[in-house]
Amino acid sequence: MNNPPILYILHSFFYYGKHNCWWLNSQMQMKARFSFFRKIFRFFKWVILLFFSSTILAVVLFRFVPVPVTPLMVIRCVQQVKNGEDITLHHEWVPLEKMSPYMPMAVMASEDQRFLIHHGVDPVAIKQAQKDNKKRKRPRGGSTITQQTAKNVFLWPNSNWVRKGLETYFTVLIELFWSKERIMEVYLNSIEMGKGIYGVKAVARHNFNKQPSELTKADCALIAATLPNPLKRNSKHPSAWLLKRQKQIVRQMRNMPSFPQQ
Repeated sequence: MNNPPILYILHSFFYYGKHNCWWLNSQMQMKARFSFFRKIFRFFKWVILLFFSSTILAVVLFRFVPVPVTPLMVIRCVQQVKNGEDITLHHEWVPLEKMSPYMPMAVMASEDQRFLIHHGVDPVAIKQAQKDNKKRKRPRGGSTITQQTAKNVFLWPNSNWVRKGLETYFTVLIELFWSKERIMEVYLNSIEMGKGIYGVKAVARHNFNKQPSELTKADCALIAATLPNPLKRNSKHPSAWLLKRQKQIVRQMRNMPSFPQQ
């Protein structure tokens, strides 16, 4: 005997309605997942956009504006507080033309002899450093002055792959937006040259009792000799090894061009 029409209708409604509800629920879940992933994508898109825009803006800004403070200066101050020491921070900007002309020559001789030739990263220096480090007791890096400037002005001192990647990124930006003269000017005003001493003007005043323009060739070579580790190498009280390194730099300075180039 056939079911009455009303029972057939109710059966169809509950049977197909159940499957339709399952399909609708699955569609809603898929839409919710897509919406979640869209929000994540949008968030990371804005983070990336903010990173590139802010970093490029900072590099362009420091092409014209003196660098007031660096991450390393802040880190050193925090370390001093943690160690129960008084905060010591000596830093004052001085234009490149008011520095001794021997100062750029000394750091090029000591740190980056191909500074005027390379475009931020120097593969030749890296290969040479790797070769030399097989024989040296004290390994040295192949970082250029531009890379050191990027690290000092924008990043932190501890080395890892993240910092190295960011250092390369900022190096490219600096070489793109700054002249070699500006790179050298920022470098010589920002690098650590002793405990709480940053830049040529501070080291000239506190370690040599001179103006930065009065530094001699020997003074500049001695300052450059401390740069790999200025907390252990003191240009005010140089060791015998530091004086020997100073003489080596003075000899190497004979092969360096005047800077800025006339």
